[in-house]
This record gives sequence, C-alpha cells and structure tokens, in this order.
Amino acid sequence: MLFDILILQKVNSQIDSILEKMDEFEKTYATQIQNVHPNYTHSAKNLIHYLAFRSFDNTPFQKNLNDLGLPTSVNTESSILHTMLIYRTLITHLLKENSTIPKQSFLTNKESKLLLRKNTNALFGEKPTNRRTRILVTQPTNAAENSAFSENLLNAGMNCARVNCAHDDEQTWKKIIDNIKQVNPDCKIMMDLGGPKLRTGKMKPGHKVIHIKPKRNSLGQLIAPAKIWLAPYGMLPPKGSQADAIITVNKKWLKKTQKGSYFTFIDSRDKKCKITIQEKEGFGRWASCKDSAFVTTGMQLTVFLKKKSTSELHTVHELLPLEEIIYLFEGDTLKLDKEPILGEPATFDDQGNLINFAHISCTLPQLFSRVKKGELIYFDDGKIEGVVDEIHPDYLLIKITNAKTTGGKLRADKGINLPDSDLGISGLTEKDKKDVQFIAKYADAVNFSFVNNKQDVEDLLNELKKLKASIGIILKIETQKSFENLPSILLKAMENYPIGVMIARGDLAIETGWKNFAIIQEEILSICEAAHIPDIWATQVLENLAKKGIPTRAEITDAAMSQRAECVMLNKGPYIEKAVKMLDKILSKMQQIQKKRISLLPQLKFTENL
Repeated sequence: MLFDILILQKVNSQIDSILEKMDEFEKTYATQIQNVHPNYTHSAKNLIHYLAFRSFDNTPFQKNLNDLGLPTSVNTESSILHTMLIYRTLITHLLKENSTIPKQSFLTNKESKLLLRKNTNALFGEKPTNRRTRILVTQPTNAAENSAFSENLLNAGMNCARVNCAHDDEQTWKKIIDNIKQVNPDCKIMMDLGGPKLRTGKMKPGHKVIHIKPKRNSLGQLIAPAKIWLAPYGMLPPKGSQADAIITVNKKWLKKTQKGSYFTFIDSRDKKCKITIQEKEGFGRWASCKDSAFVTTGMQLTVFLKKKSTSELHTVHELLPLEEIIYLFEGDTLKLDKEPILGEPATFDDQGNLINFAHISCTLPQLFSRVKKGELIYFDDGKIEGVVDEIHPDYLLIKITNAKTTGGKLRADKGINLPDSDLGISGLTEKDKKDVQFIAKYADAVNFSFVNNKQDVEDLLNELKKLKASIGIILKIETQKSFENLPSILLKAMENYPIGVMIARGDLAIETGWKNFAIIQEEILSICEAAHIPDIWATQVLENLAKKGIPTRAEITDAAMSQRAECVMLNKGPYIEKAVKMLDKILSKMQQIQKKRISLLPQLKFTENL
C-alpha cells in the first residue's frame, strides 16, 4: 500500500511549524516556568508546549493524519512534545528521510500519567481501592451536631469534604471538621472562600403562617399524614428528627396531653381540621394531621385532652414569619434597589392595577455604575432571565424575559449574574482574608472563588505567605474572564503546591452562555490535563437524587461522564448518602470503559499574557 507523498510532506511541514512554535513559546515564557514550584517544572513546560500547539488551527493537521490512516492526536495533552516527536519520526521514516530527536528533555506519556497521579494524591489523598476518581461532598450545617452523618458519608464513599465559608461560622466549621477527622483523619478538608458573590438582598418578613401538607400521590390520595412537632416557643425537635411542621403552643396544657388527645381548629381558609397527639418526647409532643391546613399566630384550638372529655380553648403562640417570595413572570418588571431596602412583591389596587413594582436589593451596589441598558441579567442560577431596561441613580428596572410559566420564585440570598457586564469585581474580600486564617489552620486546601486573573492568585499567595501556610489551592473557574485567563492563572498558581481546578458549572454556564458551555468545559479539562493538574467536576451532579431521592436519566449520564475528572463534587441534600453510594457505583463501573479525553479542538485564544 502506497502512502500519499504529498500529504506526508504536508504533515511533516506542519509538525516542523508546531515544534518551532513550541520552542518559541518555551523561550518566551522561560521566566514563568522558572518561578513555579519544583514539582511543576515539567508540567509548566508541557502546558506551554500545549498552548503553542493550540495556537494553530489543528483541524487540517488532524485531517491529514486521518487520511494517512495514522492515529489522530487524541489523549496527547499530557505529553504533547513527545507525541509530536513520535509523529515526526513516523512521517520521516515513511518519506525515507533521516530524523534526529531534539536534545531537549520531554515527558513520555507514562511519565505524564505518573505526574498527574502524584499531584492528585497530594491534593485529594490516596485513591480509594475501587476507583481513581474521588468524591467530594458539601457539608450541611447539621454535620456539626450529628457525628453519625459524617461517618455514614465516609462509609458510603466520600473521600473529601467541602465546607463553604459563605455559610455558618467558625465554630460550626470546626465542629464539622472535628466530626470528620474523628472518623477518618486522612479525609481531606476543602474550604470555599465566599468571594465577591453578587446576591439578592433581604426580603420583608412574610405572613406568620405554617402550611401543613400531608403526603399524597398523583391522584390526591393520602399516603401519609403530616408529622407535626408541638412544643413551647423555641423548642426544636430532637436532633436527628424531622418534622413537616412545628407549632408553638402553651407548655402547661401540652403537659396534660397524652397519646390520643387531639385538637380541632378552623384554619385561615375557614376549613375545619384536626391534629392528633401520637407520642410524648420531653416537653414536646409528636402529632399527625391528615388535613392540608394553614395555621396562623393566635388561631384558636379546641383541645380534647381525652376522648369524650370536655374541651378547652387555647391559642397558637407566636410563629416565625415565612420568608417572603417574589413571583416573576415573562414580561414583568423587577426593580433592583441600590440601597439595602427590604424586598417585597408587587402591589396592586382593588381593580388589579399595578401600584408598585416588585423590588429587591443586591449585595454589591457598585454594579450600578458598571451596567448598561440591554445587558443580560440572571437570577437564582439562571432560573429567571431578564435584561436591564432602565438605569436610574438608585435603582435598575429589569424586564423579565424568561421564567417558569407558573412564575419564577425569587428569594433573598439568591445569585445574580450579569454575563455581559464588566463589574470590576474579583479577588479576595475582607471577609475572605479573615476566613483564610481559619482555613490555613484547619483545612487541607482553599477553594478560591471568583478568581479572574493572575493578580487574584498573587493576592491569595501573599496572604498564605503572611500566614506561613502550606495548603493546597483549588481555583474555581466560574466566569468568562477566568476561562480566558486560565493558562496565566495556572502558571501563577503553580508557585504553590498542590493546586487543582474546579469547573464551577453553575455560574460558568450562565456567564459564558449555554451554547458555549459544553465546549468550554472540554477546553478546561484539556488544559488541566496538559498541566497535570487534577480537576473537579462540580455543580448539580446527581442533584435530583440528593434532594428528592430519585435521579433523572440525564444526571445519571452526567455522573458517568464525570469519571473523566479526578474528583466529582456533590452538593448537600436530604438524600446525600444515597447519592454518594450511587456515584461510587457509577464511577467504579465507568472507569473500565470511559476514555478520559476527546479529540483536540481548533485554535485556542486567551486574553491575558502569561
């Protein structure tokens, strides 16, 4: 069989151009390579070589290789120079020309795999026996009080624990960490800095009402009554117990009740309802209700302490107000306040005419001087979409362009994304700098939120140097800028050891656009592979399973694809233990058949100088 001489010559010329570009890049960025941690010297060189290779549109090169029947450049990011030299040796041999191997050192494919494995172990700990991909689990607040929770997660397959500094406090964080370390001292602790996250402000308190909801099937038939905790004001259910509703009542009459006692009441909809005492626990009582009911403060209860006994009248004590909700529909207008005014829904007159727009504030008022009319804005991880319609000194008017047909629910402390706007926010906040002190003392790695450029990394490195801290850094890539500046971010971060990358798919998908996200995710995986840096596949992995107990087909496929990363992150939920077990099984099976990488993509362009 004869090879096409013309194609062979084209490929040979293309390889020469690629090798020249690699040499040029290595000389240009020699200083950056010298500054990295000794453990990353070879990795930094390979990353530079890979960027040189990707500075070309490699589609013609791959097509020519394919036309010759040679393997295309798949899974070669981690040892790109070695791969190019192999290609050149093959091509020159087929052309019957002499070939000389350059004298500079290069990584073989085997050596690059060993480097990635070493760096992964340094960041996440030794791999479990049944799979190479680690499982990272976000810890809820109740992990501080329930030590059995941590033990169950570790037994289910959790390898690393994530604590988010955007929630709770140092005392709670310490309890969570202590509970985990008591079960497994080798479990790695990763702590997120809150970062300059743009969120909705506080809402006005809603009505003081409790909605009792028994479990029903799709036909509306009762499956199980609602489980209710009756107790004096401020007394919560015992640890580990869950109630569908908590009603505060008088301590004296509650003490008289026993199993079988019951009370009736007329709820806020004039519906007659009944609640029956089931068992006693301390000063509280567990009760059940088969009716759907709305209970409000001051509601009168007709109490029957024993069957056929005379009744007594009592009232429901002070209830905590519900969180107010703004319902937004397509075409609605939302007022975004600059000052921290408590948010509230729109108001209407008796004829249904709008009096005041729904309004809510935001946590970063400096955005008001940066946004422009017509720019996109998203709320609550993209669930509600709008555009900036009017700009005023003290507020913005947002025209809602997309939301659920039943109304998008907007609450306090929900994320806001402005992908078209340059808000000029990044790096460490004052709270972050304080939290780093705790993280440096008790955690194994810091998860750096909203890193956008190498200067942000420099700021974090300086803080760690001040504390003389030796911990890992995980770079959360969640903005368009952080993706565009990823190579320079990585090279700067390589001054620390170890480091990793989290693909924060929630914010990143919104910031970069849904249609671009799939490609961007692949690029991040490829760049991390070239740098021998472990990556974390994060956001909404088995989300439905963790929160509702049943996975969707799509998230099972997503979990299977996540095996390509070195670590997968699960978020908290009532069924998180079940989700960890499921993910453990999926990852164990998929590593037998799933290739780690896909074909290389066309030319890459980055904005920040390395």
